Amino acid sequence: MKTRTRAQAKLITAQLLSGAGIASGYAVGGLLAEEITGKTSMAGIAQMSVILGAGFIAYPLAVLAGRAGRRTALTLGFGIGTIGATVVLLGVALQFLPLFMLGMMLCGSATASGLQARYAAVDLVDPANAGRAMSLVVWATTVGSVLGPSFTAPGAHLGAALGMNELAGPYLISMTAFGLATLVASTLTKKIKPGAAEAVPESAETAESGDSSDSSDSAVEPPTMKLGPALRFALARPVPLFAMVTIIAGQMMMTNVMVMTPVHMDHQEFSLGAIGIVVSVHIAGMYALSPVFGWMADRWGPGTVIAGGVLVFATAIILGVIDATAEVSSMVLLSIALIFLGIGWSMFLIGGSALLTASVPQHAKVTLQGASDAAMNLGGALMAAMAGTVLQAGGFLWINLMATVVLLITLAFSIRAVPLMHWPGRHHTPTATKDDAAETSQVR
Repeated sequence: MKTRTRAQAKLITAQLLSGAGIASGYAVGGLLAEEITGKTSMAGIAQMSVILGAGFIAYPLAVLAGRAGRRTALTLGFGIGTIGATVVLLGVALQFLPLFMLGMMLCGSATASGLQARYAAVDLVDPANAGRAMSLVVWATTVGSVLGPSFTAPGAHLGAALGMNELAGPYLISMTAFGLATLVASTLTKKIKPGAAEAVPESAETAESGDSSDSSDSAVEPPTMKLGPALRFALARPVPLFAMVTIIAGQMMMTNVMVMTPVHMDHQEFSLGAIGIVVSVHIAGMYALSPVFGWMADRWGPGTVIAGGVLVFATAIILGVIDATAEVSSMVLLSIALIFLGIGWSMFLIGGSALLTASVPQHAKVTLQGASDAAMNLGGALMAAMAGTVLQAGGFLWINLMATVVLLITLAFSIRAVPLMHWPGRHHTPTATKDDAAETSQVR
């Protein structure tokens, strides 16, 4: 028990540090891209690069976790993020867009690692507590992510004091935070393997010091399905398909609105400090209530959390439309809209991840977890890539209308899945059946 508690504490600490590193540069990424290129339409390229990088590396990190354990995958992921922040600083100093984009893509590795950490937490607990375990690690990002944007202004002053572009200063903080997350992840036990809570034996006190001996590890690691068969399995079943769509759609809606909000506010002549505050409250919405949603998923089923997320996302979009059509943009209204946007994302992420974990066989989980994380980030990158052009063409109104389209598509996928999901008063849970397990064992 002590080993598992320490492992979970380390996951939480690494996630906190990573969240601070990501959020520190979040508010200025779009402004840097706009400054380097001189074009508003390129403002979305910064976050597009981060999300694209996370999308590209999420599945390879999942494969690595399946083969070598979570410690190796998370350490490598956070380490690449550290290198990425360094490359960003160099790209800004040289005012060279390709190098800047490369650095931002490498920073995306820290995002992918943070997402994988939620599944690492599930590997430590009984499946009945999966939602809560997952949500605690997601919640850990709250402190770092809320503090991160608060470092924007001090980071800018630090950059200016060092003779750098002041907007690049926050990436000094990102580099340090990612580096510390790498160190923490490197101390995790090697025993954390995707697939089973018993992967970290309670009696294996030596495992915490890095002992890779398998003498005390009685759990047999299940084989892992390949990507093609796993995707075919999920696509043929409404519940896991809807779970993956939910995870992807939540990221797309959140990214679409969030990456353009700092640019929209800058065009409305808000100060950098005001922009940082709005980003902070948004990120607080993303993570602060995640333990509540994890408890709801375990108590009433993931579908309840996802249904609530639909309502919250709709509210955020409506508030965004109101602000976009007003004569003068309101910081209060934007803050409320962005809080709801973050809460909706959290509900979709926790609900969708819990539903996916519960609805597929053991040896399909790690593959589909990695695939869904890759797809959510690639989908977010697509939205970020289009967001700058959409903002320039139709303003903040069109940005919110894009999110509306994604929400409607999600509802369309829910039609077949909802009758098969667990709801209050029903005892059916969308866990994989024996037939599913038999089928996947044939095709892996």
